[in-house]
Amino acid sequence: GISHAMMAEHYALPGQVVVGTDSHTPHSGALGCVAFGVGTTDMANALVTGAVRITMPECLRVELNGSLPHGLTAKDVVLHLLALPAIRQGAGVGKVFEFAGPGVAALSTDERATLTNMTAELGGLTGIVAPDNETLRFLRERRGVDFALEPWMHSDPGARYAAELVVDCARLSPMVAAPGDPGHGRPLDTLDAPVQIDIAYGGSCTAGKREDFDHYHAVLAWGLEHGLRVPAHVQLFLQYGTTAVRDYCIAKGYDRTFAAAGARILQPSCGACANCGPGSSTRTDQVTVSAINRNFPGRSGPGQVWLASPPTVMASALAGELISWAALRGRVQSENRPEPP
Repeated sequence: GISHAMMAEHYALPGQVVVGTDSHTPHSGALGCVAFGVGTTDMANALVTGAVRITMPECLRVELNGSLPHGLTAKDVVLHLLALPAIRQGAGVGKVFEFAGPGVAALSTDERATLTNMTAELGGLTGIVAPDNETLRFLRERRGVDFALEPWMHSDPGARYAAELVVDCARLSPMVAAPGDPGHGRPLDTLDAPVQIDIAYGGSCTAGKREDFDHYHAVLAWGLEHGLRVPAHVQLFLQYGTTAVRDYCIAKGYDRTFAAAGARILQPSCGACANCGPGSSTRTDQVTVSAINRNFPGRSGPGQVWLASPPTVMASALAGELISWAALRGRVQSENRPEPP
C-alpha cells in the first residue's frame, strides 16, 4: 500500500516522531504524532544516528466548530482553508498545524488524516491532532492495540500560537479547487457555468482510506437505487490506498456496487495522483475531477484537474459534470416529481 496510509494502519503511535521522504508524511499526525517529510540525505543520517535535525517550528491553531453538513467531508474543510487569504499569503509556511475544537473531536481518525495529510498543500511542516478516545478506538479496532494516553499528549493551557484560524463547519458547502493549484478553492455552487468531465478518480493517500471508500460506496449505491450509473463518456477509477482497504471493501461487498456502477478498480498505489497509472489524463482537452491532494499542471496528466471531496467526485462521475451529492439528489428528486394535474 501507499506508505503514508500503511504507517497509520500498522505502525505510528501517539507521541512518536515519524519521518519519511515525502511531503505527505504528516498523514500520521492524525494519531497524535509529529510526522513530517525530510530529504534523502536527512533520512540516510536518521537511519544511522536515529536523529533528525530541524529548527523548532511555530504552531498555527485551526479551530473547527460546528458539525459538517451531510455530504461534506474533511476534504471540503481543507479546500476551504487553502482558499483563505492568510494561507494564500503564506501564513502556514513551515508551521505545525494543530487541528482542534469540537469539529475535530467529531471526526474519525481517517477523516483527521485527510486534514493532517494535506498540511503539505497548506505549506506546513506537519499537522497534528491531540490523541483522544477516538484515537484509542482506532488503535484498538483497526490494529488490536491497547494504548494509554499520557497527560503531556496535548497542548498546554494558554499555549502561544503564531496565528489562529476559526472555521464554522456548519456554514461550509461542497468545495472544489479549480485546475492549476489546490488553493484555487471555491464553493461548487458558485461556478459560473457547468463543467463537463471526462475522468473521475478516487484514491491516493489522501482519499484511499476506508472511510473514503465508505463515501464512494454510499453515493454509487444511492445512484444505482435511482437508476444512475457512470455514463459512457466518463471513466471512473477507484484505487485502494492499501490492501487492508481493498480487503475491507470486498468484505463489505462494495466491489459489487462499484462494478455495477461502472467503476474500474485499481490495486493499491499512488497511481494517477503522481501521474503513474490509469486515471491520469492522456490529452490536454480532458477534464478530471479527483479526490487527490494536488492539481498542479501535469500532476495527473496533461489535462485539467479539479479537486473535490469523495462524495462530490462520485456524484460528478454519475452526472458527467461537476456537481455535489446534495445537488444531484435534488436534481433526481425534481426529475422524478410527478407533473401536477
